[in-house]
Amino acid sequence: MNHPEVELEDLGLIAFKECWDYQTKLFDSTIKLKIKNRKFPEDRKPTKNYLIFCEHPHVYTLGKSGDLKNLLIDGPQRKQKNICFYKINRGGDITYHGPGQLVIYPILDLDYFFSDIHKYLRLLEESVILTLKDYGVTGQRIDGFTGVWVDADKDSPRKICAIGVKCSRWVTMHGIGFNINSNLDYFKHIVPCGIEDKTVTSLQKETNQEIDMEELKRRFKKKFKILFKINWIDKK
Repeated sequence: MNHPEVELEDLGLIAFKECWDYQTKLFDSTIKLKIKNRKFPEDRKPTKNYLIFCEHPHVYTLGKSGDLKNLLIDGPQRKQKNICFYKINRGGDITYHGPGQLVIYPILDLDYFFSDIHKYLRLLEESVILTLKDYGVTGQRIDGFTGVWVDADKDSPRKICAIGVKCSRWVTMHGIGFNINSNLDYFKHIVPCGIEDKTVTSLQKETNQEIDMEELKRRFKKKFKILFKINWIDKK
């Protein structure tokens, strides 16, 4: 059986809006091709799959089902602290992205994999859980909440990874915010993911050491490849 190919691109530090536009371009072109293939099957062309690694300058994003009251800092304060804010088209509530956080955007045509968005979300979580295990940290799920937590079964669960996606015609975009060496102070200006009684953490905080981001990416790539049964193509 041939495994789906996924083109991997690392954009480094990139403004959220610029990356959002880039994601959207890939997402829209994939959907457009799928529609064309359905109309003209005799001229069918294969769609492509992508995965983007990046980091963003300080930004808060609010999902389409989010509540603006969970943003606790107003426009002038955000400007003073040089923090951007966007209402966006993923699921979920409010979250923070910033330097030291690994952001992962899979733009996948799930027709190559499975037509099950819940399975997709669980595999995204599992890719993070298995990566955390390499660092001696136990990542867990909490029923009813998407994402990955530390000490989920104790009195003070801490969220280490937020996940929010958009899916149309079984094509995905948006994805994972994985706190690695993140400055957690920026989470104090929001109610993260709209969940008031839980806190956030980072891999650096849990291990008491700065994490080599490149090594972490390599580890994540291995987990993702196994879970999604893919072959990587590095963009030149």
